[in-house]
Amino acid sequence: MKFFIDTANLDQIREAQDLGILDGVTTNPSLMAKEGIRGKENILQHYLNICEIVKGDVSAEVIATDYEGMIAEGKELSLLHSQIVVKIPMIKEGIKAIKYFSRQEIRTNCTLVFSLGQALLAAKAGAAYVSPFIGRLDDVSTDGVELIRSIVDLFHYYGFETQVLAASIRSSMHIIRCAEAGADVVTCPLQSILGLIEHPLTTIGLEKFLSDYRKLNS
Repeated sequence: MKFFIDTANLDQIREAQDLGILDGVTTNPSLMAKEGIRGKENILQHYLNICEIVKGDVSAEVIATDYEGMIAEGKELSLLHSQIVVKIPMIKEGIKAIKYFSRQEIRTNCTLVFSLGQALLAAKAGAAYVSPFIGRLDDVSTDGVELIRSIVDLFHYYGFETQVLAASIRSSMHIIRCAEAGADVVTCPLQSILGLIEHPLTTIGLEKFLSDYRKLNS
């Protein structure tokens, strides 16, 4: 399973990269705004800055919701860097745009997926990734991880090459459950990734080892 970090914060991306387990980055307009990145030229440059840090795919989202606008923005984003994957919303015009980009061999990430039917349409149109938002599904009393499992099973059955990218990760346990469900990728906040490292028994065990070492060498 691949690990992407879901942020536009360059320091967090560097920290995840330094762990040696980072495979890519996902961003969106909200994450850009959170970092104070505004204006088209600044946003495009920020994508390039991210590509300089990480070696894997970097999802860059279009703002337009009409077909012509998504095509124009997607083309511009794809020309920025070979690592850029154009992020397209799951709407009618988005499916048309994904099909267009697929024919042009431009990779896409279909975002805001909340159902099996949406994932099926995105894969059929040729998306490189589909991004089910499992945390937001949990918020409305629906099991987001079960949707991941269903999409994985469906894609395997029909032989779709589209990768299942679990998004809206809220905790380290979300990551574990998505791995168990067969997700190809999880995109997570840095804190959720770091949470996988922590365990109280590891802390206790290390303290005991170091204490015994100091006793032997005092």
